[in-house]
Amino acid sequence: MDLQLAVVPDAAQELEGTTAAVCLFRSLADPARLAILRHLALGERKVVELTGHLGLAQSTVSGHLACLRDCGLVTSRAQGRASVHSLARPEVLDLLAAAEQVLAATGSAVALCPVYGEEGAR
Repeated sequence: MDLQLAVVPDAAQELEGTTAAVCLFRSLADPARLAILRHLALGERKVVELTGHLGLAQSTVSGHLACLRDCGLVTSRAQGRASVHSLARPEVLDLLAAAEQVLAATGSAVALCPVYGEEGAR
C-alpha cells in the first residue's frame, strides 16, 4: 500500500489562509448581529422594525447593519425615504445551523471555556 504524504503548508501560509474566516466569525460574534441575521431570515425589514423587535437603539441597529453590509452578509435597498434590509447571503443560515449542531454536540463546553466562554468574555 502506497501512502502519499499531503503537502503541509508552513505556519505562515496556514494562518494567512484563515484570515477571511476569522473576519467572518468576528462579524458574527455579537449577539445583536446574530439576532439581526435571524430576524432577516424571516424576510426584509426596515431599521424601525428591527429596533422594535430587538429593543435596541436605532443607531445601534444601524451600526450593526453597516458591519453586516460591509461583510457582504446583508444588503439594503431604498423604499421611499427608508431602507429595507435583507440577507445578501442566505448561506449564512446554513452556517448558523451548523454552529447550533456543534453547540448541541459539545454541550456547555464553549460557555465554560476560560477564554471565550461566558466568564472569560467579561
